Amino acid sequence: MRLTSTLFFLIFLGACSNEVQTVPGRWYTAQQVASGAGLYKDNCAVCHADDGSATVEWRTPDANGIYPPPPLNGSAHTWHHPLDVLDNTIVNGGAEFGGVMPGFGNTLDAKDRLAIIAWFQSLWTDDIYSRWKKIDERTQ
Repeated sequence: MRLTSTLFFLIFLGACSNEVQTVPGRWYTAQQVASGAGLYKDNCAVCHADDGSATVEWRTPDANGIYPPPPLNGSAHTWHHPLDVLDNTIVNGGAEFGGVMPGFGNTLDAKDRLAIIAWFQSLWTDDIYSRWKKIDERTQ
């Protein structure tokens, strides 16, 4: 009986530790990335594309002077912003930066926002992520 209890505890502990282990070299977990994929699709993909690529013309404003949504896949400027700025942009929208992205502060809680950020950061190459991490660390 004792061996069964101990074995169950070790299996349970192993399962729990897998949930909290971060993706190697990243701040987020695989569970956050998986959760963020659906949240991103439901809230962000309509503007930033299913794969985070948005538009290649993201630097060119339209006839009204409005810039299109930038890619979030690491090919645009998103990686220049620390985590708190990324989160704040999701909460309050893009007006602070001259954009038209709506805020999702009433729609997405902190856990959901971090999951979305984890998902699109999972698209970033290790080089881009490393550059972002240095920027993020300087702001803390």
